[in-house]
Amino acid sequence: MNQLHNGDGFSGLTLHNFSERIMEQTVHFHVMRLSGGFFLWVGSAPVLSNLAVSMSSRYDSTPLSSLLMGDPSDTAANSLAQRLAKRTKKQVFVSYSLPTTDSSLTLLVENRIKKELELHPEHF
Repeated sequence: MNQLHNGDGFSGLTLHNFSERIMEQTVHFHVMRLSGGFFLWVGSAPVLSNLAVSMSSRYDSTPLSSLLMGDPSDTAANSLAQRLAKRTKKQVFVSYSLPTTDSSLTLLVENRIKKELELHPEHF
């Protein structure tokens, strides 16, 4: 199969998966690195319940973000995408398919993502 190229700096898609036992449940992480950004799925079961996108703006220090799919009252995907876009300076798509009722779970999940970013920045 031919690899599609999008400009000279395009290195293709890469996939990176990792899992962690957090608060008595196994949380799976799936990262798809794209040209100029990445897609991150977080969940315990194979469900795409929401999708948010965020990217930096030259006009504001806070990245722009929007929920593309899902319940607008659940802000976990949107806020995680925004924080990751600010940290990486890339366009970020996030699907967060975990219960958001426990804020300590959300914090531990985000800390695990930050750790993976530090250990393997080439996958983001």
